[in-house]
Amino acid sequence: MRHPSRAAKALLVAAVLPLALTACASATGTSSSSATATKPKDPNAGLLTGAQLKKALAPASFFATGFAVDPKGARDTGTTYIAPSSSPAAKPDCALLGGTSWIAITGDSGVSFAQNDYVSKNTSEDIAQEVDTYRGTTAATVLADLKKVVADCATYTDSDTHTKVKVAGSDTSGLGDAAYTITLTDSAWQNGTTLIAARSGTDVVTVLSTDGHDNGAATAKKLAAQIVTSLKGEHAHA
Repeated sequence: MRHPSRAAKALLVAAVLPLALTACASATGTSSSSATATKPKDPNAGLLTGAQLKKALAPASFFATGFAVDPKGARDTGTTYIAPSSSPAAKPDCALLGGTSWIAITGDSGVSFAQNDYVSKNTSEDIAQEVDTYRGTTAATVLADLKKVVADCATYTDSDTHTKVKVAGSDTSGLGDAAYTITLTDSAWQNGTTLIAARSGTDVVTVLSTDGHDNGAATAKKLAAQIVTSLKGEHAHA
């Protein structure tokens, strides 16, 4: 068997080496390109979780003697996020304004929330608080949709008394980036109800109050202001 000479071997190595180097460079380039590929932006970056929102809710010490939290009304989304949705109804269910989670009437849902409800064992007065967090500019859309709903809901029928509830809404200054107050009154009720929605960045605070003899207005505004301030603290520590 004939063996190639040393010179022939040298030529063979010289011919193969550039091919190997080219292949190596190609592989290295592919790896580098993959490593520098832009990662998709997290749509929930900077948004508070339900567990964080829960900390922003007013504590038991905020409420007057006789009020106690209703365990059935305390909920939050924990440390994970949920998929947002938007499904405004062509004709809103105006009776939803009479419930503790009344912001659902807009048809817009966020990625996290926390809520609870305090009831007086002496007077049956009700004070509810909730915070919902939305992506992008949806929080501003929620307030705009709420105004449209109120325009379509001049009255609705109370399911307990079967009487007409009058609905009135107005812009409110001094609470977060924007706020809207809704007052519900009914001649069959001893006291009316005040609802306030206040936007603070990507968060929307909503409260309901029947506490007091002013349709619950003073307590509702005080509670909304407290939660807006607490939210700023939660964002600062997030």
